[in-house]
Amino acid sequence: MSETTPTGRPAPVAPPVSGIAIADPAPLGLAGFAMTTFVLSFVNANIIKETGAVNVVLALALFYGGATQLLAGMWEFRRGNTFGATAFASFGAFWLSYWALVKLSPANAGDIHQAIGLYLLAWCIFTAYMTLAALKTNLAVLAVFVLLTLTFLFLAIGAFMNNPSPDAMTKLGGWFGIVTAAVAWYASSAAVVNATHGKTVLPTWPR
Repeated sequence: MSETTPTGRPAPVAPPVSGIAIADPAPLGLAGFAMTTFVLSFVNANIIKETGAVNVVLALALFYGGATQLLAGMWEFRRGNTFGATAFASFGAFWLSYWALVKLSPANAGDIHQAIGLYLLAWCIFTAYMTLAALKTNLAVLAVFVLLTLTFLFLAIGAFMNNPSPDAMTKLGGWFGIVTAAVAWYASSAAVVNATHGKTVLPTWPR
């Protein structure tokens, strides 16, 4: 029996959902994460000492690390990839929250080093349990999460210690961040190159 509307008329039949393929958003999300992490980590490692360098980081955090990763996460939801959706949407939100934290904090906010340390520690915890999930991906992605967990850990310790800048732990976190970005770029490039060539050109060592 066909369904009817409250007026007794036959209900309209919904058109079939088209099977439009959605491209893999992971390379885009990884690229946005890698570039933003790379630039910020140069500042954290005290390699770039310019006071205005944070403005470059904020621009990337808002558009590439933030908005682009968030979109990648939404596309991963559409593809049914729980891990990718959670990772990209969360780290996209991380970069957007970083932008808001730096850009919107009043100049007279006062000392918040313990709160910043807690903020970084919370992201360390999130990244650590996502690392457990990454055990089922490939070695390239797993390496990104292991390195990022350590990066957040060292940055959190540096924030809690609140030593005069440049803090040794913050600098160490910066160096780990640079390595993390390099590995994330490799994972991104491997996904793009392999998909384009239709074969494995850059290995990611599936598990």
